[in-house]
Amino acid sequence: MQHRRPAALLGAAALVAAAVTAVTVGPAAQAADTPRTALGAHGQKLTVSASANLDPAGETLRVTGEGYDVTKGVYVALCKDNGDNRIPTPCLGGADQTGGSGASKWIVPEGSAEAPAGVAEVWGPGGTFDVALDVKAKDNGLDCTEVACSIVTRVDHNGTGDRSQDVRIPVAFEGREPGGGDDGGQGEEVPPGTVGYVRSAEFTAAGMPLSLLLHPDSGRLYVGSGNTVDTGSVNESGLYVLDPADGKVLSYVPQAPGTTGALAQRVVQRLVKALPGDGVVFQYPVRGIGVAKTGDTAATGVWPAGGTITGTGPGTADRSVLIAQGAVVSEVEYATGRILRTVTLPSSGGHLGVDPARRLAWVSDTVNGKLFRVSTAGDTALDLTATLDLAQGQSYVTAVDPATGNVWAGSGHSVFVFDKDGKPLAELKGTDMPTAIAFDPGTHQAFVLREDYGNEEDGADQKGLLEVYDSGTFRSVATPAVLPGNRVNAYAGLAVVPGGGTVYLTDGAESKVLAYERRVSPKVTQTPTDRTVFAGDEVTFVAAAEGTPTPTLRWEVSPDGGQTWTTVAGATGNTYSFTARAAHDGYRYRVAFTNTSGTTRTAEFTLTVKEAGNGNGGGNGGGDGDGDKAPSGTRTVTGSQGQKLTVTPVNNLATEDQVLKITGSGYDEKKGIYVALCVDNGAGQLPTPCVGGVDMTGSSHSSAWISSNPPDYGEELATPYGAGGSFSVELTVDAKDEFTDCFKQTCVLATRADHTLSGDRSQDVKVPVGFVGQPPVDTDDGGTTGGSTGGGSTGGTDGGTNGGSTGSTGGSGSTGGVTGTGGTGGTTTTGSSGSLASTGAAVGTVAGLALLLTAGGWYVRRRALTR
Repeated sequence: MQHRRPAALLGAAALVAAAVTAVTVGPAAQAADTPRTALGAHGQKLTVSASANLDPAGETLRVTGEGYDVTKGVYVALCKDNGDNRIPTPCLGGADQTGGSGASKWIVPEGSAEAPAGVAEVWGPGGTFDVALDVKAKDNGLDCTEVACSIVTRVDHNGTGDRSQDVRIPVAFEGREPGGGDDGGQGEEVPPGTVGYVRSAEFTAAGMPLSLLLHPDSGRLYVGSGNTVDTGSVNESGLYVLDPADGKVLSYVPQAPGTTGALAQRVVQRLVKALPGDGVVFQYPVRGIGVAKTGDTAATGVWPAGGTITGTGPGTADRSVLIAQGAVVSEVEYATGRILRTVTLPSSGGHLGVDPARRLAWVSDTVNGKLFRVSTAGDTALDLTATLDLAQGQSYVTAVDPATGNVWAGSGHSVFVFDKDGKPLAELKGTDMPTAIAFDPGTHQAFVLREDYGNEEDGADQKGLLEVYDSGTFRSVATPAVLPGNRVNAYAGLAVVPGGGTVYLTDGAESKVLAYERRVSPKVTQTPTDRTVFAGDEVTFVAAAEGTPTPTLRWEVSPDGGQTWTTVAGATGNTYSFTARAAHDGYRYRVAFTNTSGTTRTAEFTLTVKEAGNGNGGGNGGGDGDGDKAPSGTRTVTGSQGQKLTVTPVNNLATEDQVLKITGSGYDEKKGIYVALCVDNGAGQLPTPCVGGVDMTGSSHSSAWISSNPPDYGEELATPYGAGGSFSVELTVDAKDEFTDCFKQTCVLATRADHTLSGDRSQDVKVPVGFVGQPPVDTDDGGTTGGSTGGGSTGGTDGGTNGGSTGSTGGSGSTGGVTGTGGTGGTTTTGSSGSLASTGAAVGTVAGLALLLTAGGWYVRRRALTR
């Protein structure tokens, strides 16, 4: 089989490159005086005096050529560049056969009697010419600011399909690069979550596409095609099977039988239905019904009796189809051509939409503005059950939503929607004509292809649209995709990949199958909040967004209250970490997320930096006159899976900035945990809420995340387990926050499974604690308060949980302790628990541990401070 060119899968950025395949391209021009030259396939040489930064309002270019075939006439013009081996059209001013426009020149062979003097120019020696073209950015339906344009030569109207004299030089008007086009909104601020569709590929090896079907079983893309006139002697009509990923032709079936059974090459006008596994039933002129699958060299087919087929759809049986032949609607066996049953409508029918689930068929008569409902439920006959009114106007499509049974009928520039009982539901108006409709039941969305119709006088602009609606509310759910050059053809096709991520549509005017992919502008799902830290703290902000494709991001900082913004060099991940300095006080930050649909920014957030050493750790936070009592005591609790959790201190905790030392062992290293001060809701219940918001509220630094296998965004935030499922952290906690008050609720220092296993209670271990003024909790050695009370010349060793200090006068230990012998001097000892001394000084450094707050988007690792 001869193809005019291989199929191509072209990214949006490659579409322009494909349009200049046959030319020699130098570096991008920088001024309007940059000449450019291109060579043709047969040695022709074309030169233009300027190719970039052209004045959109108008400019005169000198165009010269040499080496052309002097036996053929050519047009020289500024035209839309449709790519290699494709006729460049439309052209500025049209193809000038009068000599009056100045936007096009006609070069003819010497002695030509077709063009009178003054209308055309004659070839110079060696196939040369030298002409002036008056060009501007927009005219005659051509807009070179939206589509790729070139100065071209092409064979005149005497050889429309002859591509031998095609030579192209891409040009661009001011503000555009040569061959420019839509950039997809890259970098533009757009509303978050904006849905749109952008062209991702074009397939050009399937003739002039008229109908599409994405096979539900094989996944192959079937294309019914006619012949492309501008490819000369090659007839490309037939049935194509394409790989939807790259447009590669998997199979081509050019022939089907006629009325006598003789095989001949056929145009495939409509794809009727898919066959199980692979293959399709299709319709070809004038009333042929064919069947073929991948790998067939020819189709089988029948010719039912009657007139020309004007509409088709699936039948009620596996081996039948419905056809409309003017006013007659029939169900036909597609293997034999036998007519099973018929109904005659009051007037001539047209397009046919079938609802197999509800055993209904809908037939449009746009000449008389009617829509007929036909029941297919009977055993022996089809029944006309309703006649509805449509606006009179041309129609190219009638389709049924399989999920609801609603019928969508195109008439004029509108789509009329009726329910299965014929009740009017909506009219979807537009400026272009609806030519194909497809549904995605999974997302409950309807896709409408609108193609440009008419001429410039009645509003034609050489652009079509792809629209997406909610099939239940009929509201637009995506920004319409503009389809440059898309014009009404006799037939059109639309196919949607389940889920609506990719849509295939026909562009018969340019002989292409186009693929459009869904794009969603970034929507911020996690944004940091204002933070107050100390100089020297390590600060990490976390931000995230969703979108299609996955957005990239950059962090931005403003040192002057948001007046100017600078991109933070190297900060391109979801986390941004740095050491806070005094100079950072008052800095504002934000994050910009970008994909091909646009850019969305987070709200601004401010960093406040205080001098180190203010208000940190362990001191008396007040409470009921017990300020003379120091935090004390250690408590270890064993969990249901053998885990051990130890907390020091557990009694007389300061109500603000209390430092706790927490260690654990025996935890399941496959499961991440949070360590935090939380409300105890009883056995088997999730300990929540947590002071400081460990459960994704993001309001303090009083929590730790322990995980050896966190999600990607947590790799730098979570602390991995040590040997044997162990960990050791220090937290700084408060007795209350805006949501939780440990004086009104029972609080515990708890471990619990992190957000990746939020329903898993196996890692719950809870250690009771008491703040200043609250009743003490039991400690490991059975004591409650400890402390030194004795006096005498030889100090008594404090046997309480506090470990005690030797008194100046001796004496015995206090409550809960073991009385020891007195000793002389002022040494301080600690019990085996490693608790705080009676002075209230903390054991170890006064430090805060990293806290991941996935909603607040930040955490702070407090560096050791000397108090």
